[in-house]
Amino acid sequence: MKPLKVMVVCGFGLGTSLVLKMTLDDVLAAYNFEAETFCADSDTAVGQDYDLVVTSQDLAYLFKHVPEALILIDNFLSTDEVEHRVIPVIKNLNNKTL
Repeated sequence: MKPLKVMVVCGFGLGTSLVLKMTLDDVLAAYNFEAETFCADSDTAVGQDYDLVVTSQDLAYLFKHVPEALILIDNFLSTDEVEHRVIPVIKNLNNKTL
């Protein structure tokens, strides 16, 4: 099974998305999930190839017509929030690809 491609998106640059990516990577490692995580800004995100998007509520509108999974995070530094919202979705996606 190939690793999921998880795109982390922030509004303008890559600073905020990098913080969230690092939090996400820590959570994924704790669960031994293999995933290719990468950052994108709001201008280039929609054209990327991914299985899952992790971003803020402010950017949810960018992905309203996209069939891929979308996870909204309020606190990019909260491993608890990332774990609570991301892990169930990844487990579900992994079950579908088995």
